[in-house]
Amino acid sequence: MGEFELLAKVRERLAPPGPRIRVGSGDDAAVTVPGGATATSVDALVEGVHFRRDRASLAQIGRKALGTALSDLAAMGAEAGEAYVVLGVPPELGEDDCLELVDGFAALAAETGTTLAGGDLTRAPVLTLAVTVVGHAGSAEELVGRGGAKPGDVLVLTGEIGGAAAGLLLAEQPRLAEAVPARTAERLALRQLVPTPRLGAGRALASAGASSMIDLSDGLGGDAAHLAAASGVAIDVDAGALPLADGLAAVAVAAGRDPLELAVGGGEDYELLATLPPGRVDEATAAVGALGAARLTQIGAVSAGEGIEIRLPGGATLAPAGYDQLR
Repeated sequence: MGEFELLAKVRERLAPPGPRIRVGSGDDAAVTVPGGATATSVDALVEGVHFRRDRASLAQIGRKALGTALSDLAAMGAEAGEAYVVLGVPPELGEDDCLELVDGFAALAAETGTTLAGGDLTRAPVLTLAVTVVGHAGSAEELVGRGGAKPGDVLVLTGEIGGAAAGLLLAEQPRLAEAVPARTAERLALRQLVPTPRLGAGRALASAGASSMIDLSDGLGGDAAHLAAASGVAIDVDAGALPLADGLAAVAVAAGRDPLELAVGGGEDYELLATLPPGRVDEATAAVGALGAARLTQIGAVSAGEGIEIRLPGGATLAPAGYDQLR
């Protein structure tokens, strides 16, 4: 099957376009009528760098590619709108393989109200997925960036961390699965393979007055440092307050790793780290809790100064490590 026949089959699998779409996939360009403000982000997954096909199904890879991109919109407090996907296909992947990838995209798109509005298809030496997502808000002021944290703000975190890092360890060292119940091992593996973008929590935090926000793609230590640098403040993290994924400690110990170091330095949790004025914390906690998917935990504070300090129980500190794509 050729490129155009495959693209036609792809379009048959997509849900109807959202209300902002005037011209969708199939023309030379998509035409949207967004209104308000938009937030746009680009993300890419490359085989051998971000995933391995012997560890994940093609549907999981497609879902993760869209999920990681949508997580950036969640960190802005935006509503998901449109996605544009560039798919680089290696020679050994056939038509059914490509459609399985699309099914992964399409499933998450349907769950999040995202329209797959266009993209491109090309040959590539390895499987490559580049995703551009566009989110929406009523005005630019409703969107949250990294640079608004102020001294006196409270640092909060959605959900729990360390699950994706533990899931990666399980994939790399299958013997570690003996350290936890089978159901726990499966949940940790899925945490790494199919992350959930916290779109609802992002909008709730934005509505509750979040002054800054970021998604945890590269690890709490590294991403908190990004917030501190962008805002020109110091961030103090209480490691004892961190909500750790169930099973993380057992997997870390079995691998000879420190659980807190793994949780702080491991990436791909895709939870939201945000700062809030003290008087808005209860409102934000209730709003996020009402979603039923992720609780909100206070894990630190913002002060004048610069950098990040992660305090361990007992007074020692932990180096704020994180993942760097080029290191």
